[in-house]
Amino acid sequence: MKQLLQKNDWLAAWEVLLHWAWIAGAFALVYIWPNVWTVLVSLFVLGGKQLACAILMHDTSHQSVFSSRRLNDLIGQWLGAYPVFNNMKRYRPYHFKHHISTGLEDDPDLLLTRGYPTSRRSMFRKLFRDLSGQTGIKALIGLIMMHLGYLEYNLGGQVVRVSRKDRSWGEFFRTAAHNLGGPLLANLGLLGLLWWLASPWLYLLWIGAYLTTFQFSLRIRSIAEHSVVPDPTDPLRNTRTTYANPLERLLFAPYHVNYHLEHHMMMGVPSYQLPRMHKLIKARGFYETGLLEKNYWNVVKLAVGAKTPGN
Repeated sequence: MKQLLQKNDWLAAWEVLLHWAWIAGAFALVYIWPNVWTVLVSLFVLGGKQLACAILMHDTSHQSVFSSRRLNDLIGQWLGAYPVFNNMKRYRPYHFKHHISTGLEDDPDLLLTRGYPTSRRSMFRKLFRDLSGQTGIKALIGLIMMHLGYLEYNLGGQVVRVSRKDRSWGEFFRTAAHNLGGPLLANLGLLGLLWWLASPWLYLLWIGAYLTTFQFSLRIRSIAEHSVVPDPTDPLRNTRTTYANPLERLLFAPYHVNYHLEHHMMMGVPSYQLPRMHKLIKARGFYETGLLEKNYWNVVKLAVGAKTPGN
């Protein structure tokens, strides 16, 4: 356990550098060869890497990336949460509730994962809403309303209004500046960098990916982790690990998030140690009971009507 919990700042820095190198490559692809096909490829790469931003926010919320807590939070905010309009310090206490109540009625992420298996027609409608921008527009508006203090912070789709009674304009502006200042600065910085190095119009790819392919990647990743499980109340049977090929890692499994059962067993294990942990527990027979899928396509098939694992 001590070895698995050991942090390696060089490995952590390499993972973050590789994550952002993919983002730079996606912008460069369209800048150098601007056409419909490169735009399409770039949107999917950026959507997958925006998911990587969200996972970096997630991992740093567990203080499981860098050995320095200060560096962990700094990277988690500016290279993880802020670019996707979020805030890691707001996410941290919210996410711990998910670990405490995984799969139970008070799990704040429950709406992301329940409702499966569903019909093929229903799944097609969900994915169409994701890729057409409908889901993304709603998600972004909801997130802004949370940052402004009109809704409770919840990324699982639950909408709870916050009373505005006796709220002064000064309090409103302080809340807005505190919650939205970082995301706005990070995105203005990204826009400025693109303007300086290439073209400001490339920033539209970032927004387009956020509204479309990011929502698609987020949905498939959420289904893989906690949907269509045999027993939501069993900590060892309500979470799934899924093997991922290179394309699936690009789109759905950044930072080894596909080893999700391992993460729930030991939250503090750094992402770069999760494959090693998986090999250890698998060799000891854990996956004779634990949920393991060979790829994300198998997970999608489970989500559109196949039998629940273990039944």
